[in-house]
Amino acid sequence: MASPAQPTSTSPSKSHPLLLYLCAYLFVLYILYTRLNLYLTRRRMKLDNNCQPCPHRLNKDPILGLDILRQNLNNAANKKILEVTYNRFLRFSSYTIQSRIMTMPLIITIEPENVKTILSTKFKDYSFGARNKAFGPLLGTGIFNSDGERWANSRHLLRPNFVREQVADLAMLERHYRIMRKWIPERGTTVDVQDLFFKLTIDTATEFLFAHSTNSLKMMPGLDGKEAENEDTVFAKAFTFAQEDVVTRSRLGFLDRFRRNKEGKEAIRICHEYVDKWVADAVRIREQLDNAEKGGRGQEERYVFIQELAKQTKDKKRIRDEVMNILLAGRDTTASLLSNMFFEIAKRPEIWKKLREEVEVLGGRAPTYEELRGLKYLKWCLNESLRLNPVVPGNSRYAIRDTILPLGGGPSGTSPLFIPRGTLIGYSVYSMHRRTDFFGPDALEFRPERWESLRPGWEYLPFNGGPRICLGQQYALTEASYVTCRLVQEFGGLESRSETGVWREGLTLTCCSGDGVKVGFVEG
Repeated sequence: MASPAQPTSTSPSKSHPLLLYLCAYLFVLYILYTRLNLYLTRRRMKLDNNCQPCPHRLNKDPILGLDILRQNLNNAANKKILEVTYNRFLRFSSYTIQSRIMTMPLIITIEPENVKTILSTKFKDYSFGARNKAFGPLLGTGIFNSDGERWANSRHLLRPNFVREQVADLAMLERHYRIMRKWIPERGTTVDVQDLFFKLTIDTATEFLFAHSTNSLKMMPGLDGKEAENEDTVFAKAFTFAQEDVVTRSRLGFLDRFRRNKEGKEAIRICHEYVDKWVADAVRIREQLDNAEKGGRGQEERYVFIQELAKQTKDKKRIRDEVMNILLAGRDTTASLLSNMFFEIAKRPEIWKKLREEVEVLGGRAPTYEELRGLKYLKWCLNESLRLNPVVPGNSRYAIRDTILPLGGGPSGTSPLFIPRGTLIGYSVYSMHRRTDFFGPDALEFRPERWESLRPGWEYLPFNGGPRICLGQQYALTEASYVTCRLVQEFGGLESRSETGVWREGLTLTCCSGDGVKVGFVEG
């Protein structure tokens, strides 16, 4: 008797490869479809906006741009990054250049309309991108190192702390100025005033933030050449080193992961532990004050920046991040501005003479806030220093969506330029401030008088612009104005003792003279 026929079935070993082939085929189709759709969308965007490509390419290595990376590292070592960048624009006779950083396309521009677009009119098209990786270990996610909602919250948190009553504490400035004055030698002996300025500004910045100064001016070396050291001076040194380390991380990019960095990590640890102590105190004091108010024992409070932050948030890391960001700006911006200006003024006796004539109206006494704001020639000197040697000489933004720059495309650079998502846009404030079509044929010269009639727009960007314009600019200008005014009142002249007379960049997160500012103060 024949056995019944067995039902046939498809072998799993044969069906699985077919399924895999089908999935792979559909995946390839999906990739082709998305690529084609992206190409067509971008093509339409370019046509609708009359975009033209940027014809000026900086890198010769077409794949990774390693030639430019090597050049930039060499230029940094020789303190010539800013000078070389400016000369690149001259060489191309263009205000917009393209390059690349590894696999990332890069556009570098000094067109004010482009900068305005990036920082203001199309602000939401850009973020900081990978900058957070370089800055984050020291600065966390504070106002200078965050995007989007976090940045908006930081700005809302900090803005009330920069009203006039806080930035105009001239009595505090006078107290620290008098300490600095003791370290200026008599009879015109050479002194590196840049070192004094950086010590002064970390002393004033820490008192502004913590109601406790590092007092680094008091701890300077005595006759034996030894510097007294405590936790405050240790912090000040670590803070300086940590900033330099941030710049190194930023320049190396992804290559930084291969660098042994024991010193940088230790400097950051010291900075965080120091600030954490003041954060804990501020939160504790804030809680005590709140409890006193609830119990009907409220009392008038002295303004302390960090305690005001603790009034708005009890998140200790958040407070530390914001304080680290403000300390960076408050210390370095003012010190670099003063250093750069005194380097230039020391070479020009006629400028010191004009400043002396302007402050004579004060009769030798310390100025009030209103009187300080009324010193026009002093303001011109500050403006000119910020123009010729800006404290923040360049910056960048990362395109988070396809967007358009108004200029930079085509042979003449006057056509719109398409910016694909993932492009880094760098803008050189240092080079833009040297454009002769904006600042005259003598744009490379330090001439404060140009500000008598000059009313610049986006071509002058000393404190950034748009929604992210620097909150602390008035603090920096007030302190720099006050210190300059007091020194001009006390000394009849200022002489340059620079060996070369040529300003070279000292580029960290801000920019000052890389060789210090050696001068002699002449008593009058």
